[in-house]
Amino acid sequence: MRYEFLDEAAPSPSAPRDSASFAGRLRRELSARNLEWARSKKLSHVSSTGRVPAVLYRVDETGRHGNFHPQSWRQIQKNANWASRLQKTHTSARRILVSYEDGGSELDSCNSSDALLMNVFCHPASLQPQSPVRLLLGAEPESTPEFGYHPRIPMLRNRVDTTEIDLRLGNLLLEAKLTETDFQAAPARLVERYTCFREVFDVDSLPRVDHRYVSYQLIRGALAAWQQPEARFGVLCDARRPDLIAAWYRVLQAVPLADLRCRLFLLTWQEVAARCAPGLRRWLAAKYGITAG
Repeated sequence: MRYEFLDEAAPSPSAPRDSASFAGRLRRELSARNLEWARSKKLSHVSSTGRVPAVLYRVDETGRHGNFHPQSWRQIQKNANWASRLQKTHTSARRILVSYEDGGSELDSCNSSDALLMNVFCHPASLQPQSPVRLLLGAEPESTPEFGYHPRIPMLRNRVDTTEIDLRLGNLLLEAKLTETDFQAAPARLVERYTCFREVFDVDSLPRVDHRYVSYQLIRGALAAWQQPEARFGVLCDARRPDLIAAWYRVLQAVPLADLRCRLFLLTWQEVAARCAPGLRRWLAAKYGITAG
């Protein structure tokens, strides 16, 4: 079945022009790879006829899902909490699909960073207590991946933050990115409601556009790590996204606290892939172009 997608790659107003360029380039590469992948593997999918064709996979009659490595997919099906993540709504589907069907999930998309995250961390080899992936991240051996973690960061007036971080693995918090344009932006009046905001950041050094802080998700992640003394916060992004890597360092330089800076880190998917099981590593290279380097 084919759909007409509108401009899925529209940049956010606060995103630098180079961010939209790098994101669009990667999105085009993933779309081309996945169109070929889905057709050659005879995987159930829908594709667009828009300017940047995209692929959304479907579970076929044999139970396969083309957006997931078979071993990761089996593990996800065994865990009710992980499987519930598959129901995460594709937030832009009604906007980007001229013809819309209920039941589409964000994790069906070939561009989904959440799906990539689950492919890596739900794989049985990655789940082993002393797996190379866990050792690379310094994750606690017996910790179980928790996707869509709510850190509940304290805010003024006895409120708490209700947004989610992509993955919690013991004391490790991870934000995953793939083709997203940026780390989102938020109005200053909302960001400044965090009770420890001015304690954690040199506020004047944080990147802003007008009355909005850019890279809000990075700000929130650092605050989440600060409120939990043993916690660490990291970003996983593609090496083909130097714009996101630069955005990370712009926020990091605004953290004057040495103890916290030591608990903040960035890794590329390519570095993670180098520690994955051989079968998963080959799959990531073929489907995503993520080659261990």
